[in-house]
Amino acid sequence: MTSDVAIERLQVAAFEVPTDEPESDGTLEWNSTTLVLVEAAGGSEKGLGFTYADASAGKLIESKLADAVRGVDALWPQAAWAAMRSAVRNLGQQGLCAMAISAVDIALWDLKARLLGVSLADLLGRFHARVRVYGSGGFTSYSNERLAEQLAGWADDGMAGVKMKVGRDPSADLHRVRAAREAVGDGVELMVDANGAWQRKQALGWMELLAEELAVSYVEEPVSSDDLEGLRMLRDRGPGGMSVAAGEYGWDLPYFQRMAGCVDIQQADVTRCGGITGLLGVDTLCKVRSIPFSAHCAPAISAHACCAMETLAHLEYFHDHVRIESMLFDGTLDPHDGYLEPDSSRPGLGLELRRDAAEEYTL
Repeated sequence: MTSDVAIERLQVAAFEVPTDEPESDGTLEWNSTTLVLVEAAGGSEKGLGFTYADASAGKLIESKLADAVRGVDALWPQAAWAAMRSAVRNLGQQGLCAMAISAVDIALWDLKARLLGVSLADLLGRFHARVRVYGSGGFTSYSNERLAEQLAGWADDGMAGVKMKVGRDPSADLHRVRAAREAVGDGVELMVDANGAWQRKQALGWMELLAEELAVSYVEEPVSSDDLEGLRMLRDRGPGGMSVAAGEYGWDLPYFQRMAGCVDIQQADVTRCGGITGLLGVDTLCKVRSIPFSAHCAPAISAHACCAMETLAHLEYFHDHVRIESMLFDGTLDPHDGYLEPDSSRPGLGLELRRDAAEEYTL
């Protein structure tokens, strides 16, 4: 399908939103999150996309990607994606470039859906009417009381699983995970994320302990995602009832191809892996490798994309991103009975920037 509508221009903005309290995981501390927003104009519509990255991603979009996509048919986001990849060849197509491309690609898919008057989930084609979510937060900076309150709240809302951070203070982690298990009860899946804080044998010990004593069923990044041999060892030698997951820092399909042989569950982040176009490639890879997929964060975007992913297991309903997206946009989705369901009556992602609210956080 071709059209008489070309991509006319990209507009970029960045917003830094403070956290509601100090946050940390096994390897990092932070007190704010930056969202880089792209609006893509074509015809009488504007598409919206974003990534969670440094504000410098916005400069990269303006200097390298805007010219690459200008004039491309607005119904051909894949062609624009390929043009952007070519434009950053000499800069390196991973890292910041991948996040910048992701934001633009999402905006272009949103634009196409708005031009056609359909929701993005319906444009992509649904394997699923709705997507299962699990609550994610449980930062290592939280008191045990705050940890229990947050996780229990998600369980009470009907989510079948919750995830917490571990790895910063080994002397406290067993008490923290026990508090989490007591808060959510035995009927809720309890997951942990070490953010690469453990070494291989240390991780194996923790996995065995948490699986046996507290029925933890899922561990994310028990070792660094750069340690593919370590991930494979833990997948193969870890407790039978515990899945090993990783992939949130994947930028392209060759990386996911290497990682897919090392994990039980493949992750990817739509705002990092090349946007909608890149994420759908990960779904195909998971299908070929017969492993399930779990989406990392950005639920306002991921819910639409994940409806089109055959291998989907669930989507991370991450505290920071849920909070930021509800502050900056109208049209975000609320979970019901542990699921997000994109609204077919709202074109594209169904999001509109709350410009007055966003102004306070503009960089």
